[in-house]
Amino acid sequence: MSVIKKVLVAGASGYLGRYAVKEFKDRGYYVRALARNPEKIKTAGPHTEPAIFDIADEIFTGDVTSPDTIKGVCKGIDIVFSALGLTSPDPKFNNYDVDYLGNKLILEEALREHVSRFIYVSVFNQDKMAEIPTIKAHELFVADLKASGMPWAIIRPNGYFSDMGRFFSMAQSGHIFMVGEGEKKINPVHGADLAKICADAADDQNREIAVGGPDIYTFREVMEMAFHASDKTPWITPLPLWLAEGALMVTSVFNRNLADLLSFAVEALKFDHVAPACGTRHLKEFFAELASSKVQ
Repeated sequence: MSVIKKVLVAGASGYLGRYAVKEFKDRGYYVRALARNPEKIKTAGPHTEPAIFDIADEIFTGDVTSPDTIKGVCKGIDIVFSALGLTSPDPKFNNYDVDYLGNKLILEEALREHVSRFIYVSVFNQDKMAEIPTIKAHELFVADLKASGMPWAIIRPNGYFSDMGRFFSMAQSGHIFMVGEGEKKINPVHGADLAKICADAADDQNREIAVGGPDIYTFREVMEMAFHASDKTPWITPLPLWLAEGALMVTSVFNRNLADLLSFAVEALKFDHVAPACGTRHLKEFFAELASSKVQ
């Protein structure tokens, strides 16, 4: 009789993390979900990602910014999957604290428990954005993971559907300010499609895997699609890059953590993000699903 492997999903309450919990569970793994707030995963996420409280075999309540709360998180675990990262401004912590130090704590726990593999989700086109604080934090951890001696896989998605969902939210308000002319291209990927690639990496060799979705759009086309799904006439105002960067400098004076997160969004709009295509889910259908959920 085959032994059931146990996987820890860190960042389980996030967009990708929820789909990863479901994917690993569907494949027969025992799934331990690390969540800072278990109540959050009892309901579906804001971008239609599933509630996972009753999908995971075990919920481990812990906060990587409070090291004592995650002691033993990897006990009995075979594989760690981490999509852990800061996605919204926090008054106390920044990307270095969460994306780097938080994941490093989990890695230390994994090494202590002799975990057999660590799968980590970083960022596509990281070499073009190396000075952005978000990227620096991710890549510091990537370096530590590779140096640890533990078998690893680095997943590099170019953008989630949930990221595009922010354009949908702005379109619903009736107006979008667009940095630049919106001519750069991206093929974002659905969380469920990406989760399959992540789970496949559990049995793979040490390698980095770039991942995008099946359809390529310019950023302007994504915005226009969001307006159409919202049944609104597109109203998009381009902002020169120099103006957006100036606004970032001003923001950094008052809120460094917010500026660090926004700097990634501004930098990402400067070049194409077309990664190897995977999956079957389409952005247009995702926007339609978001629009439907807003009506209900």
